[in-house]
Amino acid sequence: MDKGILRIIDANLNRLLEGLRVCEEIMRFIVLDKNLTLRFKNLRHDLTGLTKKWKIKDDQLLGSRDSLADIGKPSIKEELKRQDYQDIFFANIQRAKESARVLEEFSKLKNKRVSAGFKDIRYRLYQIEKDSDSKIRNIRGN
Repeated sequence: MDKGILRIIDANLNRLLEGLRVCEEIMRFIVLDKNLTLRFKNLRHDLTGLTKKWKIKDDQLLGSRDSLADIGKPSIKEELKRQDYQDIFFANIQRAKESARVLEEFSKLKNKRVSAGFKDIRYRLYQIEKDSDSKIRNIRGN
């Protein structure tokens, strides 16, 4: 597989897992919602299982990684602005949804079943975002 495509996959897998973990931690330690925490955790574990079906080895992804030379590494101002944990939650759920879409598209090149799995994860994210929204906004007072 092309090194550039492997880099896209690697970056987006990391971004998706990291975004899910941030959201999970907010639900677990701030919102204190056991159900939503478990749903984020299950989504992360399902993602890990899905990537194993892809048959792309970890060493291929790590070998393609070039974080220091990544031209997209510098942050934009909006990425540095976070007023509260709610902003952190919504930024990370958005990041996770975008990464799921990228993985859904690029997995079509290798395995259409895996692509369908990423689509399922993306739609589950849409629902968990909706279910989390009222919990987050109630705490925020909006």
